[in-house]
Amino acid sequence: MSAQHILFDVTDRVATVTLNRPEAMNALAGDMRETILQRLEDCAGDPNVRCVVITGTGNAFCAGGDIAAMAQWQQNNDDSVLVSHLVVVEKVVRLLRAMAKPVIAAVNGPAAGGGMNMALGCDIRLGCENTLFSESFVKIGLIPDWGGFQSLTRLVGAAKAMELMMTGDRVGAEEALRLGLLNQIFPMNSYRGEVQAFAQRLASGPPRALAAIKKGVHFAAQAALDEVLEFERQNQAALILSADSREGMRAFLEKRPPIFGSAAGAGE
Repeated sequence: MSAQHILFDVTDRVATVTLNRPEAMNALAGDMRETILQRLEDCAGDPNVRCVVITGTGNAFCAGGDIAAMAQWQQNNDDSVLVSHLVVVEKVVRLLRAMAKPVIAAVNGPAAGGGMNMALGCDIRLGCENTLFSESFVKIGLIPDWGGFQSLTRLVGAAKAMELMMTGDRVGAEEALRLGLLNQIFPMNSYRGEVQAFAQRLASGPPRALAAIKKGVHFAAQAALDEVLEFERQNQAALILSADSREGMRAFLEKRPPIFGSAAGAGE
């Protein structure tokens, strides 16, 4: 299933992982989760990849897990497949957080259940007028996974997260932008190009600085002020003498665009 249902491409230092089950709104089935994990691991270890985009084919981002398959597990009174899937999901969520590169969710349509929380686990979410979010787990008697309890609560606060999880209500693109679930909304007729241009902008940035920004934002969300100031001091001191910082300052003084180095040092 994985070869045809997870597409992968690297163009101009941007890797794109595409869920490809449009007939099922890109619902996750079979070994799709394992393939997503493998592709993300490939991206994390490839110095030629400077930014990662996760998206879906057709009119949906991802409808979450395949409910027909889950119903079969129930009929068999067997939760072992679910548990094994969740072990893989946990690895994906941790890697999305730990990867020293920006990860963009290009939410090209509905994102429900695990699909919503996969998007929330990314660093940036780019939507369109067709974007739709739903914590739909409650509608089938389940609770959010894919790290949704943490990611959604941090983005919208405990009260709103409670409402969205308990009702499973849909959130359209404009409301998602207002709540902070989306960073930007692009027109559907130019969506793919706009996403690629945004990703290319990040891919052209200073890899070590972007990696430190990503780490710092997640750290600051739960750290005390003194800890954040220490993080800033240590990382700024490490970056000031880096090749990218030297290039950035030279470019500024010479009034030209900077050309930052490879991603090989992004985790240094």
